Amino acid sequence: MGYCGEKWLILGQNTIEMQESTLFVGEFHRTIDEKGRLTIPASWRPRKNHDGSDISYLALPTPDGNITVYSPKMVAQLEARISQVSIGDMEGQKAITELMSMAHSFTCDKQGRINLNDRLIRHAKIQKDVVLIGKLSTFSLFSDEGYEKFQSSYTVDEGTKAAVFQRFGL
Repeated sequence: MGYCGEKWLILGQNTIEMQESTLFVGEFHRTIDEKGRLTIPASWRPRKNHDGSDISYLALPTPDGNITVYSPKMVAQLEARISQVSIGDMEGQKAITELMSMAHSFTCDKQGRINLNDRLIRHAKIQKDVVLIGKLSTFSLFSDEGYEKFQSSYTVDEGTKAAVFQRFGL
């Protein structure tokens, strides 16, 4: 039985207690400090587990040069998919190894900051200014320049956008 609106997720023998999902929406502009810390919007911050322990999020590099941050719910789904990759699938294992070697698991400090590792900061070419973009169940971190490049590369007419939204059932 869950606790006061919380959900339970069962993965094999492990039971993970999770709160209702946070919805990551909106665009926020932040500055990363000299220690690599970035303040997350208050509505996006991880909450505590029922037992008071911190909830961890996972940051992964993307092929297009930004960082995607996954909530515990999404991490559980990713873990389930990755566990299905056969040990004999050398290409799959190499891709997982490369991706996870750059991954960063984190919680927020009391001021709502996360600390990104140097490899992710270099991957996203983040100098100081960071753009946080909510994508409902995940959020992305871009350098200012990376976000401008992303926006300029996505010039789709309204009819095409409507078709994409329709594919999502919107």
